[in-house]
Amino acid sequence: MSYSIMVEYALHSLVYLIDIPEEESIGIKNLSEVQGLSETYLSKVFGKLSKSGIVSSSPGVKGGYKLAKPPEEISFWDVIEAVEGKKPIYQCKNILKTSLKYRDDEECTSCTQSNPICTINLAMLEAEEHMREALRKKTLAWLIRELDRVLPEKVRIGSQNYL
Repeated sequence: MSYSIMVEYALHSLVYLIDIPEEESIGIKNLSEVQGLSETYLSKVFGKLSKSGIVSSSPGVKGGYKLAKPPEEISFWDVIEAVEGKKPIYQCKNILKTSLKYRDDEECTSCTQSNPICTINLAMLEAEEHMREALRKKTLAWLIRELDRVLPEKVRIGSQNYL
């Protein structure tokens, strides 16, 4: 299992939007320059973040992006879903229906909680839910507190001043 690099770009980019004054926004050009990223690719990332309501955009020459809601309300999982979509990581192909043992068993038509023979799928879905829950607890507010704790002040202030 892996997430695309787009998730990493999204999370790193959102860090820069946390501290800006509410009436301001940051343009894609500045965000891509400070991170050494492609402006075109970062635009795709922000299109997904905007569509999901994580960021809002303001048009025009001085336009750009800002957080659409407080950092406490934006979780890592929100960002992952915005970028990757809502499909489950493990996707059961219901291979039991082709097994000799279950071929004539009408119970194996889908992998659901009510179907006890789908133990593997149920275990995988349970594990995914634990991961989602852990990522829902990590918000942008948590991230900024952690960065304040581990990054030298010079780095944080330098990035803010650049933008």
